[in-house]
Amino acid sequence: MSDEYDLEAGPDPATFAAAAPEPNIDEETEDPVYAVGVGPGNQEYLTPRGERAIREADVVVGFTTVVEFVEDLTDADLLTCGYKDEAEALEAFGERVAAGESGTAVAMGDPNHSGYQFVGKVQDAVEREARNRDVDPRSVRIVPGISSLQLAASRARTPMEDTEFVTLHKSGGLEADMERLAAAGTVDERHLLVLPRPYDRMPGDIAAFLLEEGADPNLEALVLEKLTHEDEEIHRFTLAELSEHAGGTGTEDTPFSDLVVLAVRQPVP
Repeated sequence: MSDEYDLEAGPDPATFAAAAPEPNIDEETEDPVYAVGVGPGNQEYLTPRGERAIREADVVVGFTTVVEFVEDLTDADLLTCGYKDEAEALEAFGERVAAGESGTAVAMGDPNHSGYQFVGKVQDAVEREARNRDVDPRSVRIVPGISSLQLAASRARTPMEDTEFVTLHKSGGLEADMERLAAAGTVDERHLLVLPRPYDRMPGDIAAFLLEEGADPNLEALVLEKLTHEDEEIHRFTLAELSEHAGGTGTEDTPFSDLVVLAVRQPVP
């Protein structure tokens, strides 16, 4: 992948991360770098394997809001970032890993549900800094976590085998994702579990879009907010009622936080 990527024009780091399977464990020449899904935020939902990868690391990198959930589990140096300084934090992480330190990157939930862009950026940084130092790159091994999607399916009693999952929680274009969402919610009449994107594709916006595509306005829509946290809430609407919260691109334009999952349920015979 190019050191300079444009999510609107490509290459998408998610595609880079998914280009090849992980190597077999016996093919790894050094300890891998870990990309750990920390779960929905409550440490009771962090897997023991993920906790060990965080605890044993020399350096941990991740978005500030994610690292805060696990910072008390490790004595590692913490490289925190937001979107604006993500590249700088990952470059520093890659440099330290290339120098021989053990590294773990952390992401909310499960990277396999909504996090391959971050995994791709981590992998790119690790490989690039290894080339700069003329050393063998460390492989990046994903430690799955419990996704808020799994929690939402449980709270909404929505079986995954009858459900279409769509993540909008990523950078770049969403046209293909929105088309799949519309088809599943109208033509195929499947339940929907959606990870909204803060703050331009929030639950109200998704509801309005589905109505425009011909979805039944009386479908049950649940906004599941801050799952597993002390202030967890489940907001219940019809699709038409939820669409009244459409519009805007900022925190002041929606009643919901960025820690939400939208469940749209088809009638169950």
